[in-house]
Amino acid sequence: MAKKLLQDMVKIRSVNYDMKVALKKDIPQQSKILIKNPIQNITNKKRGNSARYALWLVAVTSIAVFAFALSHLFLKATVNVDPKIEDVVLNDNMFATKDANTSNLPFDLVVISGEETKTVQATEEKDISISSKGKVLIYNNFGSSSQRLDIDTRLEGSNGKIYKTKKAIVVPGKVGDIPGKIEVEVYASKAGAEYDSAPLDFTIVGFKGTAKYTKFYGRGVGDITGGFKGKSLVVSDAVLKNTIAELKESLQMKLSQKAIAPGFVLFKNAAFLNIDEQNVPFNTTGDKNVPITIKGTLYGFLFNEDKLTSNIVKNKIEEYDGSTVYMSNIEDLNFSLSNKENISIKDLQNINFNLSGTAKIIWKLDENKLITDLLGKSKGDFNQVLLNYPNIVSAQLIISPFWKTSIPDKSKDIKVIVNYPK
Repeated sequence: MAKKLLQDMVKIRSVNYDMKVALKKDIPQQSKILIKNPIQNITNKKRGNSARYALWLVAVTSIAVFAFALSHLFLKATVNVDPKIEDVVLNDNMFATKDANTSNLPFDLVVISGEETKTVQATEEKDISISSKGKVLIYNNFGSSSQRLDIDTRLEGSNGKIYKTKKAIVVPGKVGDIPGKIEVEVYASKAGAEYDSAPLDFTIVGFKGTAKYTKFYGRGVGDITGGFKGKSLVVSDAVLKNTIAELKESLQMKLSQKAIAPGFVLFKNAAFLNIDEQNVPFNTTGDKNVPITIKGTLYGFLFNEDKLTSNIVKNKIEEYDGSTVYMSNIEDLNFSLSNKENISIKDLQNINFNLSGTAKIIWKLDENKLITDLLGKSKGDFNQVLLNYPNIVSAQLIISPFWKTSIPDKSKDIKVIVNYPK
């Protein structure tokens, strides 16, 4: 009986031992600590939370310091400005002098030549009579005095045919043993190809029987050509008229563009085109394509924009303070030359003219000066700075980042945008 009891006690002890071992294996390490020392576990947890809070505080502070540094690094300011603008109605008679050093309003006379060609269709057949044309050098070996020859002065060629001068000329007198000379265009006295010729020698018919006859003479410059008489295809009168008008307008526009210099204005009605030559060929070969060509010279009055604007502003705007201004629509003003029918434009030294229209006067802003005045100022001082600029109507200051209240202290970080009218 005692032996069985002893065996049972051994089994129970063995079972209890196995259970303890099993429990020891199954319980996690953290749970074992809690079981063994719960107070110590709570203390360690509080210490862990405090460390995390400290780390977050350091991180947030670092971010704030970094953001502040970035905001200072990327500090920018933009100023949008509306300048002073005033419309001035003009209908003024003005005076200008061809002299850049004059105290009056100066002008420059520009002279420029060119040609324009357009090919059109010849659709009509007509009887055509065309005189031969060429050039002749007229010599004066008679004396030192000049000699006038009227338009249509008759010249007899060495071929026995008569030609006429296209315009009046003055033949210079001779200098020592060297005869005076001048070139003139001539045309045949009758139409027809029989007047075409290689270079000829000429005498002046009107001097025949006088001492001048052998002392005044002509030498042909190149061939005499272009004579025709008969039927030919021609351009209709209506097409010719429209084409010539189109060519004149095109030539004047082209020459005006070439004449304009930077800083100067050439008003539309201050440019005058003289047609020097108009060539409308005829065609006897049956080809209907006819090139029409005009050659002309443009005379234009150029005005310095700044000086003209200053002259107008001083006379039209009261209490003008001498600020820099300009006219955005200066080319749209109407120019009218007085007594242009009775004057020789190329010889003018003074002109009277009328200038009319609405001139838009804009005050220019010294952007660099405004930037300098704004450097390092606080946002609240902006309006105070603007008081020194009476020619600014309104202005808006934009600072980025938006929370900054000071204007950058470096010029490169300030941008000024002036809303000048186009």
